[in-house]
Amino acid sequence: MTDDEQQIRTLVTGWADAVHRGDLDAVLADHTEDIVMFDVPPPHEGIHGLAAYRASWPPFFEWQAQGASFEIESLDVTAGTDVAYAHALLRCGTPQELAERPTLRLRLTLGLRKEDGRWQVAHEHHSFPHD
Repeated sequence: MTDDEQQIRTLVTGWADAVHRGDLDAVLADHTEDIVMFDVPPPHEGIHGLAAYRASWPPFFEWQAQGASFEIESLDVTAGTDVAYAHALLRCGTPQELAERPTLRLRLTLGLRKEDGRWQVAHEHHSFPHD
């Protein structure tokens, strides 16, 4: 594993931990001002910009406060000189949801840019498979 891949792995696992803790400042910390996110809930055309990304998290944190999990199960990272991508599967759901659908995983794909020597998430995509 390269140093860049390890830095990105640390960034992604730190982000997931921040999401699980409901720490909004830490969730935002490594994202670009022009972040684009495609999420499970609407808007289906995506969220554009850090302010909109910030505004999308409080409803998720409220749902997660019901005891939901948000845990990385697998994570793969590929890094070039100044761009990279990562994809992961996460256990994401309340205990009841995970008991009813134990194999269901949230799919996460990230596009990253290295700016001023620092990796930042510029694109984020969350989805669940549609049965």
